[in-house]
Amino acid sequence: MSQLAERDVKSLFHGQTDARKLEATGPLVCVRAEGINVFDEHGNGYIDTLASMWNVALGYSEQRLIEGAKRQLETLPAFHSYYNRSHPPAIDLAERLTAMAPGGMSKAYFTNSGSEANETAVKIVRFYNNALGRPEKKKIIARQQAYHGAGIFSGSLTGLKAIHEGFDLPSPGVLRTAFPYQYPAQSNISEEEFATSLAELLESLILSEGPDTIAAFIGEPILGSGGVYPPPATYWEKVQAVLRKYDILLIVDEVITGFGRTGPMFGSELYGLRPDLLVLSKQITSGYAALGAVLFTDEIYQVVADYTSKLGTFGHAFTSGCHPVPIAIALETLDIIEERKILEHVQSIAPHFEERVRRFSTRGDVVDVRCVGLLAAIELRHPEGIGPGVISKKAVDIGTRHGLLLRASGNSIAICPPLIITTSELDTMFDRLEATFDELASETT
Repeated sequence: MSQLAERDVKSLFHGQTDARKLEATGPLVCVRAEGINVFDEHGNGYIDTLASMWNVALGYSEQRLIEGAKRQLETLPAFHSYYNRSHPPAIDLAERLTAMAPGGMSKAYFTNSGSEANETAVKIVRFYNNALGRPEKKKIIARQQAYHGAGIFSGSLTGLKAIHEGFDLPSPGVLRTAFPYQYPAQSNISEEEFATSLAELLESLILSEGPDTIAAFIGEPILGSGGVYPPPATYWEKVQAVLRKYDILLIVDEVITGFGRTGPMFGSELYGLRPDLLVLSKQITSGYAALGAVLFTDEIYQVVADYTSKLGTFGHAFTSGCHPVPIAIALETLDIIEERKILEHVQSIAPHFEERVRRFSTRGDVVDVRCVGLLAAIELRHPEGIGPGVISKKAVDIGTRHGLLLRASGNSIAICPPLIITTSELDTMFDRLEATFDELASETT
């Protein structure tokens, strides 16, 4: 174990990590990055197949983002939006996001992360229903396999066992509806028939709980951290119809799918989603600084604003939630996406990306492949006698030997490279992944 690794084990506590295993092995300590590659302390290079944590859209070498941060640090290095205060970057970004977002958004509220943004969205919904004199309309419907954060309530919205165990989660007030994916090999009905059955299950849940007790439904356009599961055809159309029927708000979590990941600017555009509240983070700054946002409609704003007048305030804020430096980076990120035609690049390279992903479906050790835009998952078959998730974690370890940083998600390997990836880099990435799976197969047969 290197000196840096020893110092890490001695002093740093890691999330999403087996602490005892880390004590034995030490961490992979990365010291620099360039383009789509990250380099460890020993000089070994790795293609970052998950863009850090689904967020480094523009790669690791974007000087314009660094210069944008520097300009802001030299002008107004810190400020806030408490107590009637504001600053130009916040005003500019709020204007741009509400103008470009689907659903007719009116206002933007800034946070430090997607978890905070989802917590904030729920608090806005609660505030809204209290303002309308509906104190019982508070429950939130979320889905199995969803990921909406790791806070007390955002973690409760998340539908993954690992986020709940040991934390006394989920908290009361969260209802769970069905996992919206059917494996092609197991399918005996059409996607539309499956979507209809999911909408019927949702409606049954609403009726059993009482529509007057349910405030909102939260969903990612495509289930992301839970394994990259695209919805069946007509799913969102049918779900939205049920929600409108029972006056239930729709919170759309675009923390992963926002800002070009699926092809258009927002994943909502692929599926005709019209959110009442829209949650953003990750690629909003290309991962160069921490920022999240909640956008919401004028209908919600007017009710909330009236209630703040009655109470004297909206008693919810974060010290760094409207920090000018990450907001300046976000503005520069939007400029780059537009000026360099990043969306057009994603749309042009996506067919080749998908073709390379689908090649893995011919392997005997692969159960399923899933792909939308530059977001994919390859699900591995776990051999008899080996528990769920073990084989994918082994693939992650082998991948480092082949120059890849991989992410296991259940039995799947998630693929979410920087949006700037070239065709040549894409081929190198998938060639290395094939070599990784070949070595994995040789060790498990």
